[in-house]
Amino acid sequence: MDIYILDLLVIGLLLLAVTFGSGWIERLPLSYALIYLVVGLILSPYGVNLIRARPDTELLERLTEMVVLISLFSCGLKMNRPVQAWAWNSTIRLIGFLMPISIFAIAAIAHVFLRLEWGEGILLGAILAPTDPVLASEVQLYDPQDRDELRFGLTSEGGLNDALAFPFVYFGLHWLEDSRWQNWFSQWVLVDLIWSIAAGLLVGLAIAKGVCRIEHWLERGEAVDDLMEDFVGLSTILLSYSVAELVHGYGFLAVFVAGVTMHQRCESAERSASRLRFMERLEKLAEVGTILLLGSLLRHEPMLRFALPTLIIAGALLFVIRPLGAWVSTIGSPVHPATRWLFGWFGIRGVGSLYYLTYALGQGLEGETGELIAWLTLTTVTISVTLHGISSTPLMGWYESHVEGHNRLEKRLPNPD
Repeated sequence: MDIYILDLLVIGLLLLAVTFGSGWIERLPLSYALIYLVVGLILSPYGVNLIRARPDTELLERLTEMVVLISLFSCGLKMNRPVQAWAWNSTIRLIGFLMPISIFAIAAIAHVFLRLEWGEGILLGAILAPTDPVLASEVQLYDPQDRDELRFGLTSEGGLNDALAFPFVYFGLHWLEDSRWQNWFSQWVLVDLIWSIAAGLLVGLAIAKGVCRIEHWLERGEAVDDLMEDFVGLSTILLSYSVAELVHGYGFLAVFVAGVTMHQRCESAERSASRLRFMERLEKLAEVGTILLLGSLLRHEPMLRFALPTLIIAGALLFVIRPLGAWVSTIGSPVHPATRWLFGWFGIRGVGSLYYLTYALGQGLEGETGELIAWLTLTTVTISVTLHGISSTPLMGWYESHVEGHNRLEKRLPNPD
């Protein structure tokens, strides 16, 4: 019997089951990603052996790249606050302090316990540090009127750190080529750090503004077909990413900035909601394929071989580095203490880490170090999807009942002064 047809049958049944069962699933301590991961394992050679494809690195890189791009733009469209420092206080702290803390803490642990060179450790940190904008749907913003700090902070962090981890990835890749960092450090600062970030910001802003002007101009004449209008967002993603990459900017950053700009500058409420729904549907569909593929790629022999390094890295990242780093990064922030701890726990790793891994593998990461970093990443993502998938629903339920409700009550109370 044709395996491809059986794969289509199983995926169709899976989509039907999670759609019709979504009301029950949302009340269970399960995430959709965890369900897809388990199904991927069942379809793998360890199960019924229906997924037999062994995609190469370039295919995985392109697949995860597109998934992240769609998710970054979706995150940008959800940014419902003015682009001012006071409104993005939590984001600035999570990106400016927590991400570097996570990268260098992972690098230090990898250097001490796994005997990786500092450059290799920083590369591992850059792969694992970004939180995932694709899989964190249970705690992300959906309602444009939602002003909750936890959801805004995690959504904006997921949108930015998948872009801003790139300089550290390049740092590690430069180290792999030449361990004498003095030979390339100034170039890294000027090009990979300053120019690429600035170019990504400017391209995302310019493309989004240009698309908005064209859209407003067309509104005076013939209206765009409603069925085609949602493709404006998809075209903005492709234009922002490709132009930014052509000028050696960070395309991920450009796409997120384009999403923020479109929401802030040129979206009517109706159009914004329609565009966001379209992007979220694409995001959910892409998530199914990516996590199914992840589940089918897992193999017990290398996972057992690298079990101790994984225990050290994943355990330190999920239970020590992220929680303590989030607490330190939010010292002095006017948010509830429970929100600060939940910033630390809800740091799910996923498709973003898979993209950076496949990108690094395609750029010269190889040999024993490449195999170690690859299985550390795959296993850490699997652990994260499992733990966060089980804990997100009950923790967010508690948060909405106790912390978020308390904050809303405080905002309604009159000022005694």
